[in-house]
Order: sequence, then structure tokens, then C-alpha cells
Amino acid sequence: MAVSLLLTTFAPWKAHQPSNASDDLVNGLIQRSAVPQDAVIMRQIPVSFDLAPCRVIAKMVELQPRVVVCCGMAESRTHLELELNGKSPNRVLKTSLALQPLRLGTHLTQISHCAGDYVCNHLYYQLLEAIHRNHWFTQALFVHIPILTLANESLLVHDLSLILGRLAAVEEQWVPALAA
Repeated sequence: MAVSLLLTTFAPWKAHQPSNASDDLVNGLIQRSAVPQDAVIMRQIPVSFDLAPCRVIAKMVELQPRVVVCCGMAESRTHLELELNGKSPNRVLKTSLALQPLRLGTHLTQISHCAGDYVCNHLYYQLLEAIHRNHWFTQALFVHIPILTLANESLLVHDLSLILGRLAAVEEQWVPALAA
């Protein structure tokens, strides 16, 4: 079963968080019917170094999406941040997606070179590494989401909807080749 887009969100992980901004923003997209039609959404994956990559990579193998977009909350950030790199202690892997064109027409989106030091970066690195190691014809992107407010929510919904639409509309340039 090949789909154009696999979209993931995280569950909350701190006691003071009633929800995770990544899941809240994707829920806002769902309510506005602003998710690409053939996208599959994997909501509230656990904030776990072990479980997050296992679940996302397993779903990627099952669905064979052209693009995987993982969303995570970054409380200290003010913009949607398209992450260029996933890092391990010894290696940096970059997404193969051209990020600058994805930003065109957005209001609160920028490119980041640091996916952090926590589960977000670990998931992104593991995803990029699996794609690279297995020569899969899937592209990956991690998007950090700031805390949603009345002032930024509609702009963030607009931006993420635009970005996802662009990613889903990319012409199929390959035959899905994940599962043998």
C-alpha cells in the first residue's frame, strides 16, 4: 500500500503539558480538512528513544510513503522549523528535500540546522539513517512546532498545510521499494 505522505505527531511528555503542540496543530489541520487526501496520520507516538523510531520506521515499511513528515513540539521556538539535519554523536545526516522552496508563501516558517538533543533529533536521525542504509525511495522531514497561541495558530495551520500539500503533490519519481 503506497501513500504519498506519512505524518506523525508526539504525545505529551511533561506533567505541565495537557497536550503536545505537534498533535494540536495536526488536529487543527484535520478539523479544517487541510491534510492531503491520501496522507496517513500516526498520532501521539510515545516520546521514547526506543519506541518512537521503531513505530515510525515500521509504519514507513508498511505504507511505503514517498515522504515521512515527523512533527514535534519545541516549547522555546516561535516558528515552524523545518529541520535540515539529524545528528548522532559521530555523524550528521541531511534530508534530501529542498527546504527553501517549501517555505515559499509561509508566514512563520524557517529552516533550522539543529533538531535538538532529545527524542525529536533521535527519531529524525534514525529515520534518515534507515532510509540511507536501505536505499529506500522515501524522503523525510522533521518539523518542530512552537506552542500554539491565539496569535499564531491560524498562521501555523496555513504554513503546515501549504508545506504538506507541496510534499504530497510531488510527482512520483520512483517505484516504492521498501518491502521486499
